[in-house]
Amino acid sequence: MSILKIPTPLRSYTNGRAEVSVNGGTVASALSSLIEQYPALKPHLFNEQGELRPFVNLFLGEHNVKDLQGLDTPLSEDDRLILIPSIAGG
Repeated sequence: MSILKIPTPLRSYTNGRAEVSVNGGTVASALSSLIEQYPALKPHLFNEQGELRPFVNLFLGEHNVKDLQGLDTPLSEDDRLILIPSIAGG
C-alpha cells in the first residue's frame, strides 16, 4: 500500500490522521481508495464533474504529478504521495 499524507486543514475529514494507507497502482486509484475510506473529502478534492480541483496538488517525492502522468502516474507499494491544497485569500 502507498501512503498519502494529509495536510492539517483536511485532517478533520480523516479523523485526524496525518497519513492514510491507500490501495492502487496509479494516483487515480489511490485517490479512489482515499475517498472510499473518507467520503467527506470528495468535495474538497473533486468538482461536480469528478475532476480533480485545480488547486489540489499531489506530489510524488519532489515531483508534482501534474508534471508526470497526472492521475495516471503509476505508484509502487512503498510510494508516498503528499496532498497539498493551494490556499487562496483576498
